[in-house]
Amino acid sequence: MKVSIFHIFLLFLCLPSICFSQITERKQPQEWKYLVKGSRFIDRFLPMKGNDLSSDTWGVKGVIPRYVDNGIEDRIWSFWGGNIIKGEDGKYHLFVCGWLESSPKGHSEWPHSNVFNAVSDTPTGPFILRNLIGKGHNPEAFRLKDGRYVIYVIDGRYVSDNINGPWEYGKFEFNPRDRAIIEGLSNLSFAQREDGSYIMVCRGGGIWISQTGLSEYSQITDKRVYPDVDGRFEDPVIWRDNVQYHMIVNDWLGRIAYYLRSKDGINWVIDPGAAYAPGIAVHKDGKKEDWFKYERLKIFQDNYGRAIQANFAVIDTLKGEDKPFDNHSSKNIAIPLNPGLLLTMLDNKPIDKHTKTIRLLIQAEQGFNPQTDIDFQSLRFGASSEVNFGRGSKVLKVDNKENDLIVTFDAKGNGITKDEFAPKLIGKTKSGELLYGYARLPYTNYVEPILSARAPHFQLENKKWYCNIEIQNFGQVASSDAKLKIETVKMGKKKQIVWGQISSLKPYEKITSRFLCSKLAEDDLNSEFVITIYSKNKIVSVFTILPNNNN
Repeated sequence: MKVSIFHIFLLFLCLPSICFSQITERKQPQEWKYLVKGSRFIDRFLPMKGNDLSSDTWGVKGVIPRYVDNGIEDRIWSFWGGNIIKGEDGKYHLFVCGWLESSPKGHSEWPHSNVFNAVSDTPTGPFILRNLIGKGHNPEAFRLKDGRYVIYVIDGRYVSDNINGPWEYGKFEFNPRDRAIIEGLSNLSFAQREDGSYIMVCRGGGIWISQTGLSEYSQITDKRVYPDVDGRFEDPVIWRDNVQYHMIVNDWLGRIAYYLRSKDGINWVIDPGAAYAPGIAVHKDGKKEDWFKYERLKIFQDNYGRAIQANFAVIDTLKGEDKPFDNHSSKNIAIPLNPGLLLTMLDNKPIDKHTKTIRLLIQAEQGFNPQTDIDFQSLRFGASSEVNFGRGSKVLKVDNKENDLIVTFDAKGNGITKDEFAPKLIGKTKSGELLYGYARLPYTNYVEPILSARAPHFQLENKKWYCNIEIQNFGQVASSDAKLKIETVKMGKKKQIVWGQISSLKPYEKITSRFLCSKLAEDDLNSEFVITIYSKNKIVSVFTILPNNNN
């Protein structure tokens, strides 16, 4: 492989920390045995693409031969992380980090990574280094509503008006809003909301919101949103498509990842089955690139926001075994994803026990004709909890509509409840290829107010206790009048000390309200406090403050 002037120019860079990764086997839930194809995110991975299948490269036997033109790799740099943005120049820009393979500490050189802009004519590569941006690790790039580009790195960020730079380094501002920061602020991932604002998830699974993407990030949740399992979680990635929000988080110790979905980016449901695991890098002929670790997943999206490619940092051995001038290293790989179908629900009336039929429009796309390509008898539609296990509504009839297809399902067995926000379709083509997709419910509000409280501040005046409490609307639409309840918790018993009105708030507006706490006693101040906000008799947020964390 040729060494460019660019490589030589960069040889002076890079240095350390020790990170010896181990593995363990995770026991999978018994119910996962009954999942059907299409139920798991891992089912969406397609064969890798490449033209240069070579054995003339580094790596253990299991990753040779491989497509050396897939993603980015060379003998000079060990690459890690990175996501892709398609530029206005028509090129695909991979923002990736790396360190010299010859670094004395081997893989443990990662804290001194450099961030690069690499480019390719295709999303799968090969990517060629174009620009050195600066120091940083675990980059994730995104574009602001005003057109500027941002590259997040651990403990910092770069901003530029142009995807090719120059880049200005700076820091994000974070406001935990009286909440404990869950496992620190690293490995952040970002998704743009409908109004151009940004939602962010940190490594520990806390959710944060910024009005512009560069303005202060405010913590919304006080607990992690990940699955309630024994896992060593890192590498969350979040994105939004035309239906819902998605998240994947990796259990690095168990080498298994989990897939979550959300209507608003705040409240999440966990889908069963692995999101990814070792063994997903497969060629069209069935040959595998048997990478030891798949980490730092990033998602490349189409114009509908659908995930169409997964980019991973991969390594061929334990990280601690990757030494300078050896046969081990790391790179970034690209694996295409089945994007799913474009679906539209045609009935506006809420689905309930009286619903007889459900009509669904399946949209035609380039390379897919729903009128001729689908095995109709294989289709199942309904709540994921039904469809993922082979149940759900079955097809009654189909009707052509121009190039698209209207499918009428017998509503029996659909499983859709009032809490459902994205029912699912699973099936296959006549040639046996996977079909799946999610649909929005026409009667469901997907953009709602997000009312969130800070900790109350208590004051004793004229022998009466009062509290001042800040409430902010982090939603993209104005809120209706809402109710606030504050309770103390002692020995498992709750005592209500506030029940009051919250006035309507515009998006991002905040107010400080004052309430009389007639039942509060001084010895309650070291209690656990639970702050609940209601709107239209529905709980919209709950914030728990542990003893000694309030005043």
